[in-house]
Amino acid sequence: ATGKQYAQIRHGAPFDLFFAADSRRPELLESEGFTQPGSRFTYALGKLVLWSPLPAYVDPQGKTLEQGDFKHLAMANPRLAPYGKAAREVLQALGLWQRLQPRTVRGENIGQAFQFVKSGNAELGLVAWSQIKRAGPPAPGSHWAVPTLLYSPIEQQAVVLKPSKATREFAAFVRSNEVKALIRDSGYDLP
Repeated sequence: ATGKQYAQIRHGAPFDLFFAADSRRPELLESEGFTQPGSRFTYALGKLVLWSPLPAYVDPQGKTLEQGDFKHLAMANPRLAPYGKAAREVLQALGLWQRLQPRTVRGENIGQAFQFVKSGNAELGLVAWSQIKRAGPPAPGSHWAVPTLLYSPIEQQAVVLKPSKATREFAAFVRSNEVKALIRDSGYDLP
């Protein structure tokens, strides 16, 4: 999880690069002097979806949330995870935050929230589009692509922590057109 890695870096973890699921932690590391100055960049923009592995369970307009015909809604913890913060913003924008609290199951991060749904422990979840899109056809089931105007941008940033020729070259490679195409094919938008 981004927050845990941030804490590890602040306590001396031997990482050369940090790829975060948000922009806040790279900005903090930069302001705290843990990064190579000027190395921070946005590599992807995350997208949120409402997903169920069950076909036709989630309607294309997202009315499934309002209808409430489910026992559990998985999401990442909004206090810890950028995708959880976005999920909370969506539910607040739809006026459903308070009503759905008793049915919400929170994962420590977006990966755990996805596993709750994939395993059947929750019927549906607000997860990352990249988790169901992958680099091919989407995972089986049904989904609603949450309009991005319902949540703050999930700006995912990277930063060089320990300067070296290899880290500079890898950071440049991540910004290449070849990698940008892979990022887009994997379910992200580009900055």
